[in-house]
Amino acid sequence: MGRVTFIQVFAVCSLLIFSNLASAQLKQNYYANICPNVETIVRNAVTAKIQQTFVTIPGTLRLFFHDCFVEGCDASVMIQSSGSNTAEKDHPDNLSLAGDGFDTVIKAKAAVDAVASCKNKVSCADILTMATRDVVRMAGGPSYAVELGRLDGLSSRAASVGGKLPKPNMNLDQLNAMFAAHGLTQADMIALSGAHTLGFSHCDQFANRIYNFSKQNPIDPTLDPTYATQLQQQCPKNVDPRIAVNMDPNTPRTFDNVYYKNLQQGQGLFTSDQVLFTDSRSKPTVTSWASSSQAFNNAFISAMTKLGRVGVKTGQNGNIRQDCSAFN
Repeated sequence: MGRVTFIQVFAVCSLLIFSNLASAQLKQNYYANICPNVETIVRNAVTAKIQQTFVTIPGTLRLFFHDCFVEGCDASVMIQSSGSNTAEKDHPDNLSLAGDGFDTVIKAKAAVDAVASCKNKVSCADILTMATRDVVRMAGGPSYAVELGRLDGLSSRAASVGGKLPKPNMNLDQLNAMFAAHGLTQADMIALSGAHTLGFSHCDQFANRIYNFSKQNPIDPTLDPTYATQLQQQCPKNVDPRIAVNMDPNTPRTFDNVYYKNLQQGQGLFTSDQVLFTDSRSKPTVTSWASSSQAFNNAFISAMTKLGRVGVKTGQNGNIRQDCSAFN
């Protein structure tokens, strides 16, 4: 009996050790002796891309999130489908990812590989992590040090995506459960939702809130009526599916805490945004961050750092891709 208990304890300990190994190998300045200027090279490439189009900013941030939530932060979302394999990016939940996000990583990778000592030494997963930090900073958000040392994943299957990404109609319990699966707390979830201070959404993602919410209320009663009218004007009933609306109606191009102020005014675009204010369990956090951008920024940095540790590939579980969109 004692032996079985020992084996059980050993198994649990091993699991804990191995699940922590991946993040233990991540560290700041990981490339100091490999490609010392990598962060500057990536930042310059990101800056040039932003000068071409603002979509670079929300596109890159969302790409990082969609990568990490499916199979971990391993750039598996970058892989192109080929032959019999339908890759993650071709799952319906990923079809709205902006091409400019992918292009940002590809251009930054080319800039890094143009330096002889850096060629094929820096993973696409790490480049996406650095680029994400850079777009947040360039949109007026906080600057933060990133942990690096991820390898690129060896598989990318559309079948892995279903049920892994938050949906716009989720309630607090559903959101918390989805984030908890990655070791993220409710506070982390609320902070990462704050990324909706940037970017845009297509009308079909929230049409139910402005046209057919319920029999009693065609318009979601938690929506500010003026905002609802504005959304109906931007998204008439048979709107072109390519039409998009800003997630933050007030400062859509600035990374700030206005997202939380919007929630206080009934101006959350998705049900999953507005619920953070209407549910009494999350409301105090929204109220706190609406009044303190510093508190939000600190929480966002903490949550992004934790997100960046999810499902990291090391050793035999990954490699450094020569082309971010194809396996070696």
